[in-house]
Amino acid sequence: MDRTNLAHGKTPFRWCDACGTLVLGAGCGCSSAVRSFDINSPGDIRPCMGEGVDLVLSVFEREFGTSAPLKGKAIFLNKVPGEDRADEIIAHGAVLALMRFDLSTKSFELDLRQAGAELFADSAIKNVISFSGMSGHLKGKSIPGANIRDVRGDFGAGAPLILKKGGKLGAGVALVPSKEMDASERAVKVRSIDSPSGMPLSPDSDRESFVEANKQHIFDLESVAINEMRSYLRKRRFPVTVSFSGGKDSLAAYGTASRAVRELELIFVDTGIEFPETVSYVDDFARKNNLTLHKAKADDAFFKNVDAFGPPAKDFRWCCKTCKLGPITELIAREYPDGTITVEGNRMLESFSRADTRFVSKNPFVPNQITLNPVREWNSSEIWCYIWLRKLEYNPLYERDFERIGCYLCASSLGSEWENVRKVHEDLYERWNDHLREYAAKRGLPQEYADMGFWRWKVLPPKMVKLAEDLDLRTVPKKADGPTIRMLKGASSCAAGGFSVEAIAKIPRSRDFSSVAEA
Repeated sequence: MDRTNLAHGKTPFRWCDACGTLVLGAGCGCSSAVRSFDINSPGDIRPCMGEGVDLVLSVFEREFGTSAPLKGKAIFLNKVPGEDRADEIIAHGAVLALMRFDLSTKSFELDLRQAGAELFADSAIKNVISFSGMSGHLKGKSIPGANIRDVRGDFGAGAPLILKKGGKLGAGVALVPSKEMDASERAVKVRSIDSPSGMPLSPDSDRESFVEANKQHIFDLESVAINEMRSYLRKRRFPVTVSFSGGKDSLAAYGTASRAVRELELIFVDTGIEFPETVSYVDDFARKNNLTLHKAKADDAFFKNVDAFGPPAKDFRWCCKTCKLGPITELIAREYPDGTITVEGNRMLESFSRADTRFVSKNPFVPNQITLNPVREWNSSEIWCYIWLRKLEYNPLYERDFERIGCYLCASSLGSEWENVRKVHEDLYERWNDHLREYAAKRGLPQEYADMGFWRWKVLPPKMVKLAEDLDLRTVPKKADGPTIRMLKGASSCAAGGFSVEAIAKIPRSRDFSSVAEA
């Protein structure tokens, strides 16, 4: 599939009803016929695994009193835009629902789709509405209480509903609580309703079935990656390294590189704010695979600088320069003075900023390093299928329902992931949350600045401005109010200690320059 110019809209994928799993290539390994279905673009679909499966099942259980149609089935998730985490839930070869994290309630909400209504219609024991007396095109219309014949279960306004009308089924949302429906002129909003499609039901399936279905496709992807690297390296005599972050993408990059290069070494940047599991995993992986591991350490650089710069943000990631760029520049200058070719796990579907990733790239801020990106066109499901096929040991945090694994307090992570940090490492969670609350209190900001993640932006995007307005948070800053720094080129070790770069620093007039002079 060509992913170099994906437009907003739908992305097609395939499903094997015989194997009950996602098909990544043109056909399934079992040679059965496959059928197509669409998900929202850009389509970085991933397997639902570990505690993620438990989460999905629990949300359906909460809303419909059962999760039976999904137990034992292959479930996949597709990230879509939203205020925070928002995933399409895919099983039985169809998008069943949208699951989204509500920042105000710290809980997951479910928006049911037509396929989900059909799948759960017979087994649901609550949140089911039967109505009559309406005709014509009903999508988007509201159902008056007078037309409702039966209400199954107790629920509040906003609850997802399965709708039944004669021989038709559909999905809707409650506009009022279940006890008020009879008297309401607008009781239920219809999202969709139609005659049952006869959607095929999948057999039980697991990751082994997924790997078997896609084995040849993954071998083909691996072959392309290996050939690209060998072709490039044949004419160049630099030591080869792998930027090994402890995440799934760098693991897949290592897997391909280890088959293309006889000798390679690992580079890991310990930012000082890594998950303990990640540091242990990287150490253990290097030891078990007899690999030389070079560590660049930032130690306590983050907390030394956070008071000067303020909390990092998606649009102000000073911490990456301080905790990653500086230490890795120093390490490469020391260990590879003549240069290194580094294999990385950058992928085009990761973010808009990486959408134009090419096979060969060079970070203008890191001298002496050329980067190869062998898995740049892979989607998340291809990454995971490769990891499982090659039996590569992965970071255990992925089983804890983390989609991405970086620094535990990263501004680019989601509020839902921050709640995961609370469950996994309450001490780390409390340390950063206490700092954010103190920062907010000193500046007269509401506690929502910390609790709802407004700190993650220097300039709030429209979705967060709207949320702030809905919550009547007038004191949440809408634009940058602290020092900013934009790097121009070249980071290098400084004889006086630390690092030197060319950059533009902006300090508000109300701030004394001494507040950032030592940063």
